[in-house]
Amino acid sequence: MHVLVTGGCGYIGSVLVPQLLSAEVVEQVTVFDSLEGGSPRNLVRTGLGGDAALSFQRGDVRKYGSVESAMRGVDAVIHLAAITGADNTHNRREETFAVNYGGTENVLTASGKLDVETVVFASSCNNYGRTMSRHLDEETDAEPLNPYAESKLRAERLLAEATETYGFDGTVLRMSTNYGYAPGVRFNLVVNHFVFRALTNRPLTVYGDGSNWRPFIHVRDAARAYSCAARHPERWPKTVYNVGSNEENYRIAEIAEIVREELDQSVDVTYLGEKQPGPSYHVNFDRLGETGFEPKQSVRSGIVDLARRFQERTAESSPTTAGFGADGLGSGQFSGGGGE
Repeated sequence: MHVLVTGGCGYIGSVLVPQLLSAEVVEQVTVFDSLEGGSPRNLVRTGLGGDAALSFQRGDVRKYGSVESAMRGVDAVIHLAAITGADNTHNRREETFAVNYGGTENVLTASGKLDVETVVFASSCNNYGRTMSRHLDEETDAEPLNPYAESKLRAERLLAEATETYGFDGTVLRMSTNYGYAPGVRFNLVVNHFVFRALTNRPLTVYGDGSNWRPFIHVRDAARAYSCAARHPERWPKTVYNVGSNEENYRIAEIAEIVREELDQSVDVTYLGEKQPGPSYHVNFDRLGETGFEPKQSVRSGIVDLARRFQERTAESSPTTAGFGADGLGSGQFSGGGGE
């Protein structure tokens, strides 16, 4: 099969593309990326092993012609391209909707026109907003609190309508908050951010009292889920799936303590009670289990691996932290953010 990955040079894409290239049923992978939030360097660093052919097309999902051109001859699309960093989209509402909603509309329209068989859409558990309820499942009404989640939820509805109109298999993956090392690693995700700060002897700053919940998933497991849904749509018969593990729901304060424990660092944890902690959602993943897919990594093991990778990379050269302020850490709120 021929798989198109939009946003394939980003954090998840830098892990997903090599996985697809190594998959037995995949003969060709096309990466479509604007390169505004990722770099081909992220793919080259993986070694790009596997027997499948790889092609690259630079383009913007907001431009329908470019999307359709990239999609010719494709069997399945994994649509990752998006503006991420939920907390920072409040000041980018128009742009966020243009990319996350309008871009998805272009992908779905081209998929229908060109008879693509399968579309897998990257959404987020951030859609659930802030709730005291526990074990939120796919039937729970979403209450998005930021433009990122609003645009993702509206795009989900587009996909559901498109599957009825065009007849392709469509799957929405509401991803848990990602963490873990990847060639295109992001530092504005809470686990990655805390590990990097701990290794550089800086305090871990928690907004609010740290009681807000997040589910977490390792980036390698996230990539595996996208790959599985694209290659085996028959195993994913429902439209929407939460992706993560019931055992990997944590309060943000717990994440800070785990980082201190696992890295044996005597760093301070600072609580800013006057700051808004953002969404809070404790998610149920029973439906995911019905597909036969199961995450393999745990937060604890992922933190240890991430620290080791950062230390190894630092010995060679400084990690890529462009876009995160003069010290590479930025000044935004690192409270769990988006799923991808």
